[in-house]
Amino acid sequence: MKYRAKVEVRLKAGHSDPEGEATKQSLLDLEYFVESVRVSKIYEIFLEAKSRMEANKQVNEICKRLLANPVKDGFSFQVYETK
Repeated sequence: MKYRAKVEVRLKAGHSDPEGEATKQSLLDLEYFVESVRVSKIYEIFLEAKSRMEANKQVNEICKRLLANPVKDGFSFQVYETK
């Protein structure tokens, strides 16, 4: 079966986010009075697996092995069946 996964990788709390800080400053300069900005990455992954449980397992492994650095990143994902 075919699946699509949406993965979000973000910095864990307490880690500096220079891109988020620069974006916040730019927004303040444009007179948008935001409190904070955090940057994350979204990955869309298309894969084949025998079941949704297997697809979830594969995506979790992909995140742990490649997409997220366990020292500084957290991640979450959702897996959807496609046609």
